[in-house]
Amino acid sequence: MTLVNEAVTGPTTDGYRGSASEHLWRHFADMAAAKSKPLRVITRGEGCYLIDSEGNRLLDGLSNLFCVNVGYSYGPEFAEAAAAQYRQLGYHSSWGSTHPRAIELAEKIASLAPGNLNHVFFTPSGGESVEAAWKVARQYFSLRGERRWKAISREMAYHGTTMGALSLMGIPEVREPFAPLVPTAGNVRNTKRYGRPTEETEEAFTAFLLDDMEQRIVAEGPDTVAMVIIEPVQNHGGMLVAPAGYHAGVRAMCDKYGILLVADETITAFGRVGAWFASELYDIRPDIITTAKGLSSAHAVLGAIIVSDQVYAPFDQAGQMLLHGNTFGGHPVMAAVALRNLEIMERLRLPDRVLSKQDELRGKLESLSALDAVVDVRGTGFFYAVELASERLDGTPLTDEEKAWLYGDDLLAGGLEERGVLLRISLDGGDPVVCVAPPLVADTAEFDVLTEALREVLGTISRHYAAL
Repeated sequence: MTLVNEAVTGPTTDGYRGSASEHLWRHFADMAAAKSKPLRVITRGEGCYLIDSEGNRLLDGLSNLFCVNVGYSYGPEFAEAAAAQYRQLGYHSSWGSTHPRAIELAEKIASLAPGNLNHVFFTPSGGESVEAAWKVARQYFSLRGERRWKAISREMAYHGTTMGALSLMGIPEVREPFAPLVPTAGNVRNTKRYGRPTEETEEAFTAFLLDDMEQRIVAEGPDTVAMVIIEPVQNHGGMLVAPAGYHAGVRAMCDKYGILLVADETITAFGRVGAWFASELYDIRPDIITTAKGLSSAHAVLGAIIVSDQVYAPFDQAGQMLLHGNTFGGHPVMAAVALRNLEIMERLRLPDRVLSKQDELRGKLESLSALDAVVDVRGTGFFYAVELASERLDGTPLTDEEKAWLYGDDLLAGGLEERGVLLRISLDGGDPVVCVAPPLVADTAEFDVLTEALREVLGTISRHYAAL
């Protein structure tokens, strides 16, 4: 597939680029690079596609940042919900009083959440949901007369960029510029199976991971650890699905030592893996769930934590309160848009749809395994990673320069964009990974576009790779 040009009106592309260069500081962006490579400016969306200021139409294979679950064709409905709320009440907080949309959205989320997770605290983002969860955990134990403050997270895990969430992050290169950070109990091993001994059984791998976590808890002192935080399917490291028995083992360990279990579902909630919550799909039974992204399909700035009856109980006593809050959490317009998003998702039965289509997507992606440069395809739902070789065919490591050439923008990301596909390429712990997470409305046609673009680009890369 090649780019399809669609005429657009408005300021010129050069005008956008010039203004962005002067004034817009983009997130996680090499700002100097835009001076040598033209900045792409996206102006609108339709279905699973994005259209830029030059009229190029590109398939969004990442749901932007794993969040635009319903795609881009429901703008009129979101606009209608937002406009109706603006006409009624444009803003009110949920501090001393509240408003109908926050009440309705909290009730709706609680009805979808598993188990006795019945209490919803709104935030503006996933990272701030993680911050709120850690503060809830600390104050929960304080109200019970216990001095617990530490949190355990996993290697390579991404939990956000505010100082508390950043402290939980398991990506050293993102943490290091901001040290010293908030003291934690550090990182334990994640569930990446690739590279483990080939003879290791799944049961043995699970036991290895749980033993590693328990050693850390014991070394830190169990009575100092407030929470363990895990993503049901870990994003960084390449869509890491836990082995059988892992989640049950983590739950049992938290119960053994009286530690709260937090499921970071910023990405996995709201249909991404074929259920409203991955915690239900994998029977994780967390004490707290953190969310954002798919809650509004990113059409509103909104996150939330969902807390169990047990965790909420100490805060529901006379004279007590959670000493945390923010201006924009549960904003009435954002809540109205989120309610409409959940209504659309229910109408389209998107979690069920993901379950019915995931094998087709997986099968198409697994067909890429025949290429020399592809070493693993893993994931679930509409959430996959294609891991690329970090060693030559003879087993010797690729140099950083060779990785930069093979998997850099010119060959990989640029090659995909030339074929009309946007995906995320990352070097997670030095291992190159192509992230594939299309909107939940994607179908066979979109799967084919994604897969064929990857086949062509990775085929070229594989030929270069094999020649090294």
